[in-house]
Amino acid sequence: MFRHGLRVSEAVGLKLSDVDIEGRSLHVKRLKKGLTTTQPLRSDELRVLKVWLTERARMKPQGKELFISERRLPLSRKTAWVMIRDYGRDAGLAVASYPHMLRHACSYALADQGADTRLIQDYLGHRNIQHTVRYTATNPARFERLWR
Repeated sequence: MFRHGLRVSEAVGLKLSDVDIEGRSLHVKRLKKGLTTTQPLRSDELRVLKVWLTERARMKPQGKELFISERRLPLSRKTAWVMIRDYGRDAGLAVASYPHMLRHACSYALADQGADTRLIQDYLGHRNIQHTVRYTATNPARFERLWR
């Protein structure tokens, strides 16, 4: 969810067909009338996905959802919420964690790396750039490349 700026419903809604291991890509169907994109998968993601897909196949689920529960059912939004809340608590975070924090963190991380606002907009699937500007406006490093 962090790496691709996924909303919880986008993450739990991923299908097996959205992952292209050979092509090293993830097809992200954005919600809220967002722009659908195909994003690259990095080596660390591919390694974890291959392990998960092997485990998932061993479980013999009925559906085509990428993420399933221990009961072999599609992972629910509620379960994802509880998992992220519990992981945050177990990590000793000072604030309660929730899934959309990962999307916000992705946005801020891309801005901190110097990504262009339009690129972040496309990556997150925002139709309106005003939804993206808040992430780049707080980064003073964005001015460092000016007047060289």
